[in-house]
Amino acid sequence: MQRFSSLDLQRNVARVQEAALREPVTVSYHGRDRLVIMPVDEFERLRRRDRVVVAIEDLPDEFADALGEPYANPAQAALDHLLDD
Repeated sequence: MQRFSSLDLQRNVARVQEAALREPVTVSYHGRDRLVIMPVDEFERLRRRDRVVVAIEDLPDEFADALGEPYANPAQAALDHLLDD
């Protein structure tokens, strides 16, 4: 990942943007990483991967019940012997 200072960004906006189109770039301020600039399509791809986090007591019953089951698919139990030493 390329790094640019905030001064580089101010003086060379087009160059930083071009670099960010190839891969995400980091912009630092006083030597500390502050921003990441990336293409919109990469940002949207990452947003699609967002997860919703809830407390276990707030889960719908079908999800909470599934957590108590040892196997989501009974056929997976047949693979347990592969884990034995």
